[in-house]
Amino acid sequence: MLNIQKTLEDYYLRLQAHPQYLHVMTLPLLQRWGVFIGLFLLSQILVFGSLYAIFDKVVVIGFLASVLAGLATGIGALPALFFKDISDRLFNGLLGAAAGVMLAATAFSLLVPGLDYGEQIWPGKGLWIVSAGMLIGALFLHFADSRLPHLHFDSVSDHSLDSLQKISLFIIAITIHNFPEGMSVGVSFGSGDMKNGLVLSIAIALQNLPEGLAVALPLVGLGYNKWKAVAIATLTGLVEPVGGLLGITMVTVFASILPIAMGFAAGAMLFVISEEIIPETHSKGRSRVATFSLMLGFIIMMILDKILT
Repeated sequence: MLNIQKTLEDYYLRLQAHPQYLHVMTLPLLQRWGVFIGLFLLSQILVFGSLYAIFDKVVVIGFLASVLAGLATGIGALPALFFKDISDRLFNGLLGAAAGVMLAATAFSLLVPGLDYGEQIWPGKGLWIVSAGMLIGALFLHFADSRLPHLHFDSVSDHSLDSLQKISLFIIAITIHNFPEGMSVGVSFGSGDMKNGLVLSIAIALQNLPEGLAVALPLVGLGYNKWKAVAIATLTGLVEPVGGLLGITMVTVFASILPIAMGFAAGAMLFVISEEIIPETHSKGRSRVATFSLMLGFIIMMILDKILT
């Protein structure tokens, strides 16, 4: 834990002391943002151009979908610019709906097609291959959750995030749970089924909205600059494209592992839903609003999946 914190601090200090960084920070506000936006666009051109040259347009679309799903975390954090807090009922309803959306997407966009692909690639063994993948995905997150130092959502309100060390612990917690979400989008697009990939990316984006709010509001409440809180929330979602790129390239290059990869993503998603999202909606006692919101989110995602079929 100390090594991770020290590495982050050293990197941050080196960045602040770099001559180019100091020069950019002395520019007028509009020019400074123009430099940052220009560098971002250049990096995206290089990334997407390389992906298109090495693979094909499905990989590019899948990576773009995971980027947009990750950016939804920042969109969800925007209300923190205007409010320091929201009612527990509203937040539980939003989080419950997110859980329902993710459950439906896991079932209809990962498990069902995963079983079909499993039977095509491993006749008679598809069910067991996908089941094994689910267990591996859940165990992966279990060990990551146990071994990596981090703070859970329900403990943020009890900690003062007043240092880079503590912020890094909080970001690690979000990273642990966002990575498999991005990977699930990539795996789904990697199967070649654009419909399933689209449905899953929409589901992840919807789930990221209340998650971004959950990140930004406590930071604002603890005195952080509102825009800085939104920026931190946005950054926590940008790990998803990394998982998306890994997932889509992995199953594109090694098509035979597609069923177990879809099972892995489904197991990891179910772990997050059961371990983090649902308990958070009931952390202050039973919430009937969260329960019905979960059902509503599931139904909406099920309808969307059927419409896009």
